[in-house]
Amino acid sequence: MEFVEVRRDGPVTFVTLSRPDVMNAINPAMHQELERAFTQFADDDSQWICVVRGKGDTAFCAGSDLKAASRDGLPPSYPEHGYAGLIQRFDCPKPFIAAVNGIALGGGFEIALACDLVVAADHASFGLPEPLVGAVALGGGLHRLARQMPLKLAMGTILASRRLTAAEASRMGLVNEVVALDALDEAVKRWCDDILKASPVAVRTSKALIARGLAEPDIEAALIAQPDYPEFRAWRASEDIKEGPLAFAEKRAPVWKGR
Repeated sequence: MEFVEVRRDGPVTFVTLSRPDVMNAINPAMHQELERAFTQFADDDSQWICVVRGKGDTAFCAGSDLKAASRDGLPPSYPEHGYAGLIQRFDCPKPFIAAVNGIALGGGFEIALACDLVVAADHASFGLPEPLVGAVALGGGLHRLARQMPLKLAMGTILASRRLTAAEASRMGLVNEVVALDALDEAVKRWCDDILKASPVAVRTSKALIARGLAEPDIEAALIAQPDYPEFRAWRASEDIKEGPLAFAEKRAPVWKGR
């Protein structure tokens, strides 16, 4: 790939947006490369967590490449799973972690919002400034931000094109942890290690049940529907559900199969 770097470390896939000369802004070719990278991760049973980050120390992603957009015309054509091959990837229950190492604006913020966890360097900032250039945040940012923070705060952030610091984003519940830049990799590894202690089947099932349950009208409906969710049935029939109690009884660490 030309604009995306993919590295695997055990069961963790690292996908790095690699256009540091333009703050990792996404052009049409990069959209397609990200689609392929995330699909390869989703389809690989040996890979359990995906970490997304930007190359360099300045930017996670500045969003869409406006020069490419002005040349090619709007709106651009996105891949199968939407903007950056990620924001409509509702069919992948594996955890995604955004390691935000700098500015995350426009589509960059939307990528972070689409991830399950966000770990940010203390100099990072977030925002949806699309209206300043006559555009609209169509990569899920409007809908996710309005659901992931209080509505009035979301409206203020969006309508005023306001940029949030990492500390502000953390206080609003958009970021799990804020650390110094030189501690970012260590913090991400700690989150990965904690997730990897658990059964990957249980982790994926938990993510899937949360997503499906939020689409139900209330908690009662979610609990009633839960046993019929396909992820719930797959978990009940998995090897991991047997391994956990067995390992506990035998006083050893569980050996998860991920199936």
